[in-house]
Amino acid sequence: MSENSITLVGNLTRDPELRFTTGGRGVASFGIAVGRRYQVNGEWQEQTSYFNITAWGQLGENAAATFTKGTRVIVTGRLEQREYTTREGDKRTAIEVVADEIGPSLRWATAQVERQSSKGGDSAAPRETSSNNSPDPYVGGEEEPF
Repeated sequence: MSENSITLVGNLTRDPELRFTTGGRGVASFGIAVGRRYQVNGEWQEQTSYFNITAWGQLGENAAATFTKGTRVIVTGRLEQREYTTREGDKRTAIEVVADEIGPSLRWATAQVERQSSKGGDSAAPRETSSNNSPDPYVGGEEEPF
């Protein structure tokens, strides 16, 4: 079985947008810019890649409450490809990162951790369908971190 895993370190390009499914499950969406600096023939080159991030459940709610545009974060998750049709009827493909973990980068900043009380087993919640009829890609398995 193949593993689809990605870790990104970058800065938020926009504040997280928090929405809720019809079943009340939170989902946050935001973008990050990942910069790379390298030398070619003694001259520094810069390249920036942009990624859309989706965080489900308590992870998404915490991300939306914690991060703002410009915050440097570390995101681990998996790449997912989805297809959709525009209002004009054109078919499009989007690739996004579905986050499993998100945290602040402590290389250039400090953070204060505040433990959230458990809300009754978010990981055992059944899969729900969001308002755009795409299945909830979040897979449970959360465990108490402290």
